[in-house]
Amino acid sequence: MNYSAGVTNDRAPDLSMVVPTYNEREGLSDLVAALYDVATRSGLVLEVIVVDDNSPDGTGALADELATIHPMRVVHRPARAGLGTAAMAGFAAATASTVGVMDADMSHPPSLVPALFAVSRASRADFVVASRYVPGGGTPGWPLRRRLASRLACGLARPLTPVRDVTSGFFVVPRALATSVAIKAGGFKIGLELLMRARPTSLVEVPYQFRDRQAGRSKMNSREAFRYLLQLKDLYPIRWSTFGRRPVRHEAWSPAEVERAIRAQLPTASH
Repeated sequence: MNYSAGVTNDRAPDLSMVVPTYNEREGLSDLVAALYDVATRSGLVLEVIVVDDNSPDGTGALADELATIHPMRVVHRPARAGLGTAAMAGFAAATASTVGVMDADMSHPPSLVPALFAVSRASRADFVVASRYVPGGGTPGWPLRRRLASRLACGLARPLTPVRDVTSGFFVVPRALATSVAIKAGGFKIGLELLMRARPTSLVEVPYQFRDRQAGRSKMNSREAFRYLLQLKDLYPIRWSTFGRRPVRHEAWSPAEVERAIRAQLPTASH
């Protein structure tokens, strides 16, 4: 594993956003440009960290080029080792005290990143999750079969955590919490893994509308679904061993509350 970095921020970053990639060259430039555009307009000092698993389509090389334009870092790993471990590698490389993770395919809207950071600051929560399953969130355009499968996946983990969208891969946390534990699952559900192993005491869910990827091909398949079941098998004993130690605070913020947090924490967002 090796690192590359290009230009740097004049100020220390407020937020390091980790973007794991594998064959995401087609849409990476648009994502990075959108992230830095919304950060600039919001007054947020952002550091994007791309963690690439030696993509054969040249995603890593493109990320290196983008790092000569934007204040971002690139972590190159020698082989595909899973989204979960990629996120952890990105957290380890981050320089901000708050870190997050999101997909590279535009299904997670870049426009929500400043909102997640603002809510994190305003609420002082340990874990702020972008949620499809609180009021204001949704999955427009999904067929019924996909909706049911997603709801089932969240339902299977419901006894573990009060978070409604437990399979969300779009969240921000304090870097100290994100790097405080070793994870066991390398698959998609890094958020659930951190919720169980790092034991955050305060959780906030922020609504968003999930959109299907705009470029590239989905990595979700039956193997990942099976890995999720194995992950649950490993995490349920943690829940049983800590019975009664639930988070002391779990909130679902409305869009209006999120907007107030943005205006309070990121004053330039209203201009």
